[in-house]
Amino acid sequence: MMTKDTAETIALQALAWIMGQDDMVGLFLGSTGASLEDLKNNAANPEFLGAVIDFLLMDDAWVIQFAQDMGTPADHVMQARAALPGGQTVHWT
Repeated sequence: MMTKDTAETIALQALAWIMGQDDMVGLFLGSTGASLEDLKNNAANPEFLGAVIDFLLMDDAWVIQFAQDMGTPADHVMQARAALPGGQTVHWT
């Protein structure tokens, strides 16, 4: 089972990875409504980190590329989401 600390670390890595992808920065900011200032102010907020993982999970190709770049199994992204606030209440219907 993934710990909250490990999940937050993965989410912070995901945020840094997203910010490093020139074509994704604007998409992330636009889809979340966050500003660059919001990123700085909320990077330690577990709820915000859950939203980062939610964004990454929007596209399987993003998850796969992130996991490859980080050297981590792709399923750890979903496990991290489940360990962050709101991740326990995912409903697929």
